Amino acid sequence: MRFLVDECTGPAVAQWLRLQNHDVISVFDEIRGADDRKVIQKAFEQNRILITNDKDFGELIFREKKPHKGVVLLRLEDERAANKISVLKHLLEKYENSLPGNFIVVTETTVRITGKR
Repeated sequence: MRFLVDECTGPAVAQWLRLQNHDVISVFDEIRGADDRKVIQKAFEQNRILITNDKDFGELIFREKKPHKGVVLLRLEDERAANKISVLKHLLEKYENSLPGNFIVVTETTVRITGKR
């Protein structure tokens, strides 16, 4: 799959996804400091699913109707890289086919998928 990993999610997550043979761009590595509108636009233009911890993307998508190819919003109690990776591993194992085009909120115990926009 093609992902854009937000700066707040971190380079360790991007590296792990690459090791799983995904096509990954990291905001931290490539466009550090970019604002949210630029990040969601880049993900859309490059047909990438955005992985973020920033709930502001919900505002951009649902209120401002910004186009997207899919967003995974991590809402975690434990923000350490190892936990993010563990949660993403579970998400990809169980819900990989649901990621494209959907807005997905993930916690340590739940996955909420909001339909295609």
